[in-house]
Amino acid sequence: MTDCGCAKARKDLEEYLRNEICTTEHSEIGEHLENCEVCRNEALVATTLTEVVARACKETAPEELRAQVFARLREAQTAAH
Repeated sequence: MTDCGCAKARKDLEEYLRNEICTTEHSEIGEHLENCEVCRNEALVATTLTEVVARACKETAPEELRAQVFARLREAQTAAH
């Protein structure tokens, strides 16, 4: 395989991590990440961030915070009309 290079790997990194690109491109980017520490670290940051956000989305906000958010949303909707 041919190394796709940093520009291509970074451009398509999110799609690569979600397995949303064709097999050939997936293989090329995977090979690049194996050989490029900078891009591999960027992939690690993206993966970690995605996992943290996913965990946070599963948690329920405290009732007081939820009430404050909904109150502000209602205020914003009223002000917009």
